[in-house]
Amino acid sequence: MDELARNMVRLFDQSTKVFSALAERTTNGNGPYSMASEVGEAAKTLGEVARVWVSDPSKLAAAQGELFQSYADLWGRSFRRFLGEDVEPVVVPEPGDNRFKDPDWSNSQYFDFWKQAYLITSRWASDITKNTEGVDDRTRQKAVFYLEQMLAALSPSNYPFTNPEVVRATLETNAENLVRGMAHLAHDLEQSKNLLRITQTDLTAFEVGRDLAITPGKVIFQNDLIQLIQYSPTTEEVYERPLIMVPPWINKYYILDLVPEKSFVKFAVDQGFTVFMVSWVNPDGGLAQKTFEDYMNEGILAAVEAVNRQLGLHHVNMLGYCVGGTLLASALAYAAVKGDDRMASASFLTAQVDFSAAGDLLVFIDDTQLKSLEEMMAEQGYLDGSRMAAVFNMLRPRDLIWPYVVNNYLLGKKPFPFDLLFWNADSTRLPAANHAFYLREFYHENRLSKGEMELGGVKLDLSKINIPIYELFTREDHIAPALSVFQGSKLFGGPVRHVMAGSGHIAGVVNPPAKKKYQYWSGAPAETLEAWIGKATETPGSWWPDWAPGSQSNPAKKVPARDPAAGPLKPIEDAPGSFVKSKS
Repeated sequence: MDELARNMVRLFDQSTKVFSALAERTTNGNGPYSMASEVGEAAKTLGEVARVWVSDPSKLAAAQGELFQSYADLWGRSFRRFLGEDVEPVVVPEPGDNRFKDPDWSNSQYFDFWKQAYLITSRWASDITKNTEGVDDRTRQKAVFYLEQMLAALSPSNYPFTNPEVVRATLETNAENLVRGMAHLAHDLEQSKNLLRITQTDLTAFEVGRDLAITPGKVIFQNDLIQLIQYSPTTEEVYERPLIMVPPWINKYYILDLVPEKSFVKFAVDQGFTVFMVSWVNPDGGLAQKTFEDYMNEGILAAVEAVNRQLGLHHVNMLGYCVGGTLLASALAYAAVKGDDRMASASFLTAQVDFSAAGDLLVFIDDTQLKSLEEMMAEQGYLDGSRMAAVFNMLRPRDLIWPYVVNNYLLGKKPFPFDLLFWNADSTRLPAANHAFYLREFYHENRLSKGEMELGGVKLDLSKINIPIYELFTREDHIAPALSVFQGSKLFGGPVRHVMAGSGHIAGVVNPPAKKKYQYWSGAPAETLEAWIGKATETPGSWWPDWAPGSQSNPAKKVPARDPAAGPLKPIEDAPGSFVKSKS
């Protein structure tokens, strides 16, 4: 009891500090994605759905009747269980729902009741929102998104008195777990900027250049926007045509070069590719006016020119990941009009060019939010990376937000070291002009797919891209949905090999063969994604071996391996370079 009393005093002291810090934050700006603006937008959107149901009392009464009947079934079965009878649950969690994996969620009648009541209510609310008639598709999509945020937050697993694991930990440690958890929350608040960034992994466990991004190579070129890395060969002979990788500038490039056993870069080098990597700068306010066109010219086209000079070759093979792939497609369309044939093939990894089916990210893109966002970026000249990280986490709150709230703040545990989550936390700033163009021209107006976008005075036409293309999309992608990527691939004019990987936007891409994890599907072209999936062949394991022989237009020709230090472009520094180490 003495220890419990001491811990309660410590908890009160820590709580006071935390609530004071939170109170200060509520007085800060109400820009897009702030708590105040999002709550207001959610209330407005869900209110429109509610008005539809209220306007039809009989339909509303029927829906409510179904909910109340489920509650009655739950209460009746709970009473029978209390009397010692074995009863089947009214509802069970979906497979893979890790919130309720603790045995006491089923063994204890108290926790089982809370679990089932939550599942009944959440599924009922989701169903009626998704089936609401009388609202446009965008309003319905926004309503479903905001409802999912609310339902994820309201899960009984997130609260100390309705989570069996937290209750046990509190009793076993005399509330020491809550004291540690409050200290973790205070630390996260102190380390965060305008938005709370929940620590998802042990940030002291990894270092770029020591544990991650350690594939040997040299930085052989740089300008305001990029450093270009040429990796050292590991084979005596290499393919004649080099491979230039274009990662997204929204994150650091080393998602493709994590620890060696997960490094796609190392895999490509070991297959005999001469690999070059674009490492984007982490921009500050001085680069505020760098445009999407600048990223094409000073990024992709400058990299191609540097590789041409370094190797004395005209043709190169390209690879673009996520928004890096969107930029690559734009550059290919630009080059096609200009008669520039240096980029001989392209691999796209979860990259969109048609944003009509871009998923929940469209919730954040309308004229009002874009205007507010542009005003906010104008103050500093960039969008802070923490805001984009918050948006991506909101796409999967059940997996990327609330498990860490429970682990860090309620159980008082430190997060587990995980290279992917370390990379996810290592965010980058986004220059105002480029980011505003990207959101407005691609997401909001979808001008590239319509043939209406212009770069450098050239109207871009994706159908003029006639080179071989390897198109990868992932089955559970929340950022670049499979349907969106597949639809966009139909706009290219050349041959396209479609491959769908298991899992999502990151894990589906970073899936090395040695892990023997997930699977991929491949098949002949089809008009729709559904038709393609219906005829595709499933192969266990990683898609990487499928990509290697089919990723360039002349895979057979080999030449002696190239030393990065032996070319006309003299090394500036060792890989991974200095750009990737810059912190936001």
